[in-house]
Amino acid sequence: MVKLIEKHPVLSIIIFSALMLLPNLDSLVVTIMEARNFITAREMVNDNHWILTTMNGTARYQKPPLPTWLTAISGILFGIKSLFALRLPAALMVSFSGVFMYLVSKKLSISNSVSIRIAFVFITSFYVVGIINEAPWDIFTHGFMLAGIYFLIHFFQNQKRFWKHALAAAFFVGLSLMSKGPVSLYVLFLPFIIAYSIVYKYENFKPKRMALIIFILLFIIIGGWWFYYVRAVDPEIFETITSRETSNWSNYNVRPFYYYWSFFIQSGMWTILAFTSLLYPYLIKKVENKKLYNFSFLWTIFAVFLLSIIPEKKSRYLVPVLFPLAITTGIYINYLIKNFKTLTSKKEIYPVNFNFGLFSILGIAIPIAFFILFKDKLNDYWFQFSLFSVALISIGIFIFKNIRQKNIKNTFYGMVFFMGAAFLFGLPLSASLYSNQQFKSIESLTETFEKDYKIQSYAYKSLSPELIWHYGKNIAIIKSINGVQLSPIKKIGLLIDQAKEQELEKLQRTHNIKKVATFDMNYDSKNKSRLIRNYYIIIKKPTFE
Repeated sequence: MVKLIEKHPVLSIIIFSALMLLPNLDSLVVTIMEARNFITAREMVNDNHWILTTMNGTARYQKPPLPTWLTAISGILFGIKSLFALRLPAALMVSFSGVFMYLVSKKLSISNSVSIRIAFVFITSFYVVGIINEAPWDIFTHGFMLAGIYFLIHFFQNQKRFWKHALAAAFFVGLSLMSKGPVSLYVLFLPFIIAYSIVYKYENFKPKRMALIIFILLFIIIGGWWFYYVRAVDPEIFETITSRETSNWSNYNVRPFYYYWSFFIQSGMWTILAFTSLLYPYLIKKVENKKLYNFSFLWTIFAVFLLSIIPEKKSRYLVPVLFPLAITTGIYINYLIKNFKTLTSKKEIYPVNFNFGLFSILGIAIPIAFFILFKDKLNDYWFQFSLFSVALISIGIFIFKNIRQKNIKNTFYGMVFFMGAAFLFGLPLSASLYSNQQFKSIESLTETFEKDYKIQSYAYKSLSPELIWHYGKNIAIIKSINGVQLSPIKKIGLLIDQAKEQELEKLQRTHNIKKVATFDMNYDSKNKSRLIRNYYIIIKKPTFE
């Protein structure tokens, strides 16, 4: 099995990521970030807002539209209401990024077997797969940038056909800019350029100067035309949004400089190995390809540093750091595969045994713990739970057996299969954990109250993106409640936050008010107020003159 995987690396990466991610793409609930993006995609299809992008009918120029275009096209092909369709492009981008992670590693003079392990470390890192459900546009910008970096390495290293590589690099860097602006240019491309210049340097570069200039001009044109167009067509709103976004970098979600110092934790099950791979004085003496290790180490550190100097910080912003971190981790794993059986130092052996042993135990313990804690909720999920249990327990035993035999190669692939099985067989069980007895979807609003009462619905003050998404169409927002504003409307439905219901008292003299439903989109017991809205029928009282 291992030999087959390493014999067909690209195909193995594609098949594994597809099996891990695609079967259960629609299992998890829509998050707030996803909802914003999906609403924009829906309005592209339904309202033809392909260039001047909107959310609930309001201009949304915070992000360029390439990922939304791909999402909307997938929605056209497979259904604009289908979560599978809308999440499919982001899932495919994980596979795309994994393939280019392999290609970049291979181009940097790593063996085929080491390169595929680096790719597997990357696509099984916690935040790489987790980002699909939280903010899928990040994987687009960084995935396209990685492809651009791959062709740039060709450009730097080859003295022939460098024009072709310059144009290909410009194309993908431009796509990265069209996915989330200059974010990846700053946190993935720039640290790569710095690290590459220090370690590999740029030799025989004079004949390539014009190609480099064309590369820069071309990626600016490909990545910047949308910004120029929107600014020219809708300058006032564009400037307002741009100013607000720029202000957020220094005023919103501000964290201390050291906030990202635990970045290696975002690699999930590779945390201990990732941390060890960054112990430069220790590992530089051990690895075979010291030049490559120097490069990947510097690339990682520079990326973290550049992120750290920006006041606004969020955990998901660390995704680009996981690209070079996968290389350092893969290099360390390769060292273990070749040398673990001969190691005698407990300081080297114990962390490795702990990392792999922990997941061996988890593979056996998780199904047992899940059964004990949630057996009353498994009535409709026994088949899925059985598959989940058999897979994780079998893999747990496999990891335990191989770590005892000091077979790190098999142990590594056991860890990869652990993550794959957890997603493939575990995600269907997530629905069994929904515990909110008051749950009521807003999706029913159109086919029930609006149809029965023959009314149009409005939202008071605001409505969370998740509710707008599940509502299924745009909804008008009423900014204030008073008889003057509502006087032209004889009968409406109003979604209102429970905390603002007392404001309806202003209408009691002129309108009949009746609460008919509460829509609660909390799937669990966290009871987020932004996911709850009461629904009122408001009818204007007759007047006599």
